[in-house]
Amino acid sequence: MKYIIRAVKYFVYTSILVCITMAILVVLGFVSSDVNVMFREGWKSVGLIAAMFAFVSAFYPRFGYLTRMVHTGKSVSQLKSEICGYMEGRHYRLETAEGETLTFVKRSIVLRIMRLGEDRITISSCTGGFEVEGPAREVQPIVSGLDYRLSDPNGDTANY
Repeated sequence: MKYIIRAVKYFVYTSILVCITMAILVVLGFVSSDVNVMFREGWKSVGLIAAMFAFVSAFYPRFGYLTRMVHTGKSVSQLKSEICGYMEGRHYRLETAEGETLTFVKRSIVLRIMRLGEDRITISSCTGGFEVEGPAREVQPIVSGLDYRLSDPNGDTANY
């Protein structure tokens, strides 16, 4: 169900962005307000553009979200303070902490709105470490940073 909701959100979001862009172009006088003049095929083109947005939106959640593992040999509960400190440095706040699962969201309400509320990072224990799940553009740097921070042999975290 989460997948379908994300797909619909992205379809609506891209549609709104294109409508705003076209409205600005009309207001500035760069294009005609008549859809039959604006697009070569008129309303048929609008339908084709919407179909293209629907196609891309249907597949984006599959590639835009992922799960990666950090191999530490420790559970989330053992590393909670280090993980929370690292996520605070990346402008996340702890939303929930239930057992072996930590959920973080962006602190900035503007960023949360721009990302359609799809900024949630979930960190949960698994065999040999923990998994980080969330938007791909956020998960990969978080996994790399946590892996480096938690495996630093000197324990030096001054650079974070």
